[in-house]
Amino acid sequence: MDYANSLYLTSAEVGLSLAGLALLLLTAWTGPKSARGITIAAVAALFGAAIFTAGALFDGDQMFEAFGGLYRVDAFGSFAKTLIYLATIACLIVTPRYFIERDAYRGEYPVLMLFGAVGMGMMVSATDLMTLYIGLEMSSLASYIFASFLRGDWRSNEAGLKYFILGALASGIILYGMSLIYGFAGTTDYTGIRIAFEASFPTGALFGVVFVLAGLAFKIAAVPFHMWTPDVYEGAPTPVTAFFASAPKVAAVAMLMRMALIPFGGEVDAWRQIVIFAALASIVVGALGAIGQQNLKRVLAYSSINNIGFLLIGLAAATPAGASAVMIYLDIYVAMTIGSFVALLMLRDEDGRPLETFADIAGLSTTRPGLAWCILFLMFSLAGIPPLFGFWGKFVVFQAAVQADLVPLAAIGIAASVIGAFYYLKFVKVMFFDDSERVPERRSPAGHWAVLVACVLVISPLGYLATPWLGQVADKAAAALFIAA
Repeated sequence: MDYANSLYLTSAEVGLSLAGLALLLLTAWTGPKSARGITIAAVAALFGAAIFTAGALFDGDQMFEAFGGLYRVDAFGSFAKTLIYLATIACLIVTPRYFIERDAYRGEYPVLMLFGAVGMGMMVSATDLMTLYIGLEMSSLASYIFASFLRGDWRSNEAGLKYFILGALASGIILYGMSLIYGFAGTTDYTGIRIAFEASFPTGALFGVVFVLAGLAFKIAAVPFHMWTPDVYEGAPTPVTAFFASAPKVAAVAMLMRMALIPFGGEVDAWRQIVIFAALASIVVGALGAIGQQNLKRVLAYSSINNIGFLLIGLAAATPAGASAVMIYLDIYVAMTIGSFVALLMLRDEDGRPLETFADIAGLSTTRPGLAWCILFLMFSLAGIPPLFGFWGKFVVFQAAVQADLVPLAAIGIAASVIGAFYYLKFVKVMFFDDSERVPERRSPAGHWAVLVACVLVISPLGYLATPWLGQVADKAAAALFIAA
């Protein structure tokens, strides 16, 4: 085994780990006063990792394996990891003010972000069940701490406890499924599992696949394993909620795709029905569950569930076009989600208290028109209303389903997506047509505006200018999964 080459291939993870250890020592020596400087250093480390990782997207169809086949560098992993690192950077930029005002910001927060990014990178590049589980737990442990980071807030403590208990349950389910798969395949290597299952796929192995998919469904908040999402999204600090809805979601979806299409790729008929059910149920539950909600974070939680349903439609196609559509949708989804939560961070009254309900943002177009118009664009894009870029994400997913002869699935998905438009339009109705009840603060930090404007530009009609390049990169990323097969 060439350790020097393996360390080079994993430079992004190694670099982030070393940066995290160094910054951890620094925050232990200097205390909370250095938190802002440590955040800047963490952003710089993530930006460097993103640049290094993105280089693999332009290496053609090459694939490299590290540490004896435990880890793979390919276009698919590089696409997902670049998106993860950029989403983490955006979340770190908008985080400090929220915690500083509550006298709760410490250097451990950006350090945990770095270690969480390392775990997520391992998840999407893993080609062995052991590597996958290590990355999954490394990311999850950081997330449990994030959810309860505000130790003096009972809602944050409750969110952290719920997330930990259900997350531990999901990890146990995944681990049990892995043990069944190993027992029937005789290996933990993805390629070896596929070869073994193509030769013989007994009922016990099917149970293993179901358990693994069920555990991963929790990680992506797909129905029927979505129950934690509204409570955790509402109770966790808003910057943490923005993070949960973006970077870990990308990692979990990418991990699910690699698992489904490589080790289980020869048994598509065995898991496709499960994915189709989860897709349709997530779309319907996400749409109907949000209708009666008044808390904005809970509405966006159900929106996240709804969007996972559309992503799973692309996975159900089990084709290169379907995988490419999922990657395109993920890219657009991250911009829409981060932009929405940054807008929520900017919704505060003159005393600094957050505006958390629909009643709080009534008449926002007259008090903060710029912010109201940004939210309008984001909500219309989440609803898939053209000409905003969110429409393109749904279009490519449905197109892939039709090409895979899943016309009924695409038709039901399109019909169900109309239901979801109701609560997105409710934002617009309240902001532009209702009378103002609370006066919001007039100014927001430049960092918040920078991230929000960047997200709005991505999902605006200008985003269509990137479709040729984005489609090409997504096709290359998707092809890596099928070449590997």
